[in-house]
Amino acid sequence: MDVRGAVALVTGASRGVGRAIALALADAGADVACAARATDVSPLKLPGTIDETVRSIEQRGRHGLAIPTDLSKSDQVEAMVARTISTFGRLDVLVNNAAITFPGDLELPIKRWDLVMDVNLRAPLLAMKAALPGMIARRRGAILNVSSAAAVLAVPGLLAYGVSKAGLERLTSGAAEELRVHGIAINCLRIDVPLASEGFVYNAPELDKSDWQPTEVGAEAALWMLGQPPGFSGQIKSLSELRREQGVALERAAR
Repeated sequence: MDVRGAVALVTGASRGVGRAIALALADAGADVACAARATDVSPLKLPGTIDETVRSIEQRGRHGLAIPTDLSKSDQVEAMVARTISTFGRLDVLVNNAAITFPGDLELPIKRWDLVMDVNLRAPLLAMKAALPGMIARRRGAILNVSSAAAVLAVPGLLAYGVSKAGLERLTSGAAEELRVHGIAINCLRIDVPLASEGFVYNAPELDKSDWQPTEVGAEAALWMLGQPPGFSGQIKSLSELRREQGVALERAAR
């Protein structure tokens, strides 16, 4: 899919990989709606807001739209897609990037377990369901879900997060079979290389981050996957695989 002139919606676009993907899409010629909770008026403790991301998009000569969204609220997820379409007239690219986690495995309170599932798995499904009618009508659209190595590795303290990402990968492969006839591509990018997003850095203060890659590496992989033809669908590709197979998203230090 050629993203030049496309309309994209990226969740979790206030910082980290989501912000990097939003800016990469703008660099490639797309107009981008940015969804997250953090705004200039209501920032969170981590740096970054969707308003800042939109300003950076507009500095690149593209149109941006900040949509404050709590992805744990179904009505807000649906309103996020509706506002994108009402503002730009359509939605061509959906990137489900936003995710949350809490430390703990089986002992994690069920209320927090449910919140992880709502944001990481239910919200992407709701966003897809809201975006798909227009994509199907135009026979044009690309959806990218962002997963994690935790989907396939038993990482202590990340059981709920890993289960939600495993579910997202299965959602991707299953939906791809249904959407193939409509010419809609849906794929999943599994981030299995440490990227220095603000959230990851904040949540892992004890780790050595000297070899962590910038978030732009993840954005490069995302743009490669979004740029493939519609027949490339139902794929779950890790950063490591894309480096080996396609020579994209290489380590910045190696360039």
